[in-house]
Amino acid sequence: MQVLVIGQGGREHALAWKLSQSPKVTRVFCAPGNAGTARDVTNVDINPTDVQRLIKFARTERIDLTVVGPEAPLVAGVVDAFEDAGLRVFGPNKAAAQLEGSKAFAKQIMKLAKVPTAEFQTFTDVDDAVRHIEERSIGKLVVKADGLASGKGVYVCDDRDEAIAAVRRIMVDKEFGKAGAQVVIEERLSGQELSVLAIVDGRMIVPLEAAQDHKAAYDGDQGPNTGGMGAYSPTPIAPPEVMDDVVQKVLIPIVHTLRRQGIEYRGVLYAGLMLTAQGPKVLEFNVRLGDPETQPVLMRLKTDLFDLLWAATEGTLREFPALEWDPRPAICVVMASEGYPGEYAKGHAIRGLDDADKLPDTKVFHAGTVQLGDNVVTDGGRVLGVTAIGNDVADAKRRAYEAVKCIRWNGAWCRKDISDKARAYVS
Repeated sequence: MQVLVIGQGGREHALAWKLSQSPKVTRVFCAPGNAGTARDVTNVDINPTDVQRLIKFARTERIDLTVVGPEAPLVAGVVDAFEDAGLRVFGPNKAAAQLEGSKAFAKQIMKLAKVPTAEFQTFTDVDDAVRHIEERSIGKLVVKADGLASGKGVYVCDDRDEAIAAVRRIMVDKEFGKAGAQVVIEERLSGQELSVLAIVDGRMIVPLEAAQDHKAAYDGDQGPNTGGMGAYSPTPIAPPEVMDDVVQKVLIPIVHTLRRQGIEYRGVLYAGLMLTAQGPKVLEFNVRLGDPETQPVLMRLKTDLFDLLWAATEGTLREFPALEWDPRPAICVVMASEGYPGEYAKGHAIRGLDDADKLPDTKVFHAGTVQLGDNVVTDGGRVLGVTAIGNDVADAKRRAYEAVKCIRWNGAWCRKDISDKARAYVS
């Protein structure tokens, strides 16, 4: 079998790496990929949104399964185009991808499904949004750009002034372009954040083991929101009773409600949750694997990923055997460019990758890299996802940061506390 992975980030590197381990897979292509995927699979110089070239390539190379990694092609309808061309593809169609493409749409579906989430209002007019904030008795709010903003269109605000400033940045300054034509303003929830990813075939839902992401830029969950600075799996905040709650009160109602709206959901369903005193509440839905959650989750998955995704496209997940997992924890530490999540420079040569790759139970997943001559250079804000598995959380963290210390480039930085929440919880 030949597989095409669409995308170029850390999630796609992890997908390509894992799919290439299947005995059924003879070759994996990644379009366009990065310097890391080039080491493990075959890169193809095609933009993830160039649908016609992707379809032509899939036909020419007789691709048996295409796996769509990032959200933008999904929202743009790449799955619909592949299916219309008679090609097997894993991912939700354009209608289902609205669940991530529009936060307002997601909130309305949650309301219909009676899924627990924060109270919210949506606005297309700046003055109306500001007036709503000024009239509220509580100033702690979350302001979100409605559309896709690479995980950065969310402002967690401590008071009204911050919330109003966030609205103006999104709707007036247009920091996120068309994504900010509409905003969602919701109550700010408190608790531990949890990421639950599941594979869905339209009717059957197969949850993966949970992970905990670290969205804030700096140690102690300080600083601006990012696309994620690190993650670990499994997490002690998701015992079986919590996972059962999430499946029964979140995942099943959403899939069933979408079907009642004429939308059959196939692909990855990602629920970003806050574990509040009242139970799990949904912060957001994504329609693809999370990044950086994918890296530690797939490092622990022992089941053949190709078989799992193939079954999802066949609609046969109900007959699929229970997933097998390495019981050891895995931790991913994101190494970022100086200035991220704001402006950053590209083109810095990265040193020490070979030394890090030689460490046992460790894998360096590339996110924002390109090959330039003999050098791997930075090409994004989040550059690497250094991932390690260990006998316990402390051992996995030690291994991950040992690999981080091998790697250097001008301006490289990372959080130093990835997984400390788990250790504090256990102790």
